[in-house]
Amino acid sequence: MASDLPRPSLPRRALLAGLGGAAAAPLAAPALAQAAPELRWRVASAYPKTLDILFGASETLGRLVGEATDGRFQIKPLAVGEAVPAEGLIDAVASGSLEMGHAPATLAAAKDPTFALATALPFGLNARGQNAWWHAGGAADLFSEVFAKQGLMSLPGGNTGAQMGGWFRREIKTAADLQGLKIRIAGLGAQVLAKFGAQPQATAGPDIYAALESKALDAAEWIGPYDDEKLGLQKVAPIYHYPGFWEGGAMLHFWINAEKWKGLPKTYRAVLQSAAAQVGAEVQAKYDARNPGALRRLVAGGAQLRPFPQDVMEAALKHANDVYGEIAGRNADFKRVYEAMKTFRNEEYLWFQVAEYTYDNFMIRARARG
Repeated sequence: MASDLPRPSLPRRALLAGLGGAAAAPLAAPALAQAAPELRWRVASAYPKTLDILFGASETLGRLVGEATDGRFQIKPLAVGEAVPAEGLIDAVASGSLEMGHAPATLAAAKDPTFALATALPFGLNARGQNAWWHAGGAADLFSEVFAKQGLMSLPGGNTGAQMGGWFRREIKTAADLQGLKIRIAGLGAQVLAKFGAQPQATAGPDIYAALESKALDAAEWIGPYDDEKLGLQKVAPIYHYPGFWEGGAMLHFWINAEKWKGLPKTYRAVLQSAAAQVGAEVQAKYDARNPGALRRLVAGGAQLRPFPQDVMEAALKHANDVYGEIAGRNADFKRVYEAMKTFRNEEYLWFQVAEYTYDNFMIRARARG
């Protein structure tokens, strides 16, 4: 989807500077061709075109890179399934059969649960915290070592913000109500809910409505109001629980084959980094701008908002910590990165508690007064 935000000139300036110093200094044609080869890449998305914010991230990246390089470096976006299914996307990039992909790191968590930390853990960081940890708290260096073992490098490519707890055919009033619950959920959140005795299901997004309608599922988490609205789930599972404690700020990534990345001219790397940074800012901005209206429409259409009870949240936190302890006991990378995240999270919430939370809490109460 084409962006409706102003288009920056930074990537073009970065390219011109890298190609020959000052932009005003002309380059001879052979020098330009040598420094800026013609490349044709593909970026496979884990999302269908109907999820316009998520698939649109790949479209925007391709457009920005093409414009900044005068079309010499073109990246074609592919919707999920056009090249590979979502589950095979990161492996396809690692093997080199795809140059790039756009997907949450949790898709590779079955191979190495450390990857999940790069997107979101149950009771992990919120979106601002995840962004701060990555860019200024040391996470990028930690993950570069983990990803390099798989032949990958990554650039952050957006964040959904805190997600919703999902759609339920009956309200969850106590932790006991999760026993035997057939719920569509993926990643480490599935392991946490399994501790309650729930039965996590790996149902594809397009199949959720039918599975709820036929009672093959009792509940399903998806993303948040703007994307959930497209599925119309309030018609078959009207209880809309919140928050999605398993994804308090889900960071997406542009995955790049490590050898392909090393082979890029430095200027193209700079262009990609600049484009990914803009995409990252736009994705979260669009969700923050569009979720409120979608939530209003969902409620008007029959959705019944319900917070998860306190005992469910407390039990889920305990189960999550148990899961992390079990994984850390057998995975040194997970233990190292998880401990770093936990330390950063505790410090971040110290600051949020003093300023951000106090301000937000006041403004929320002020809004209620009009």
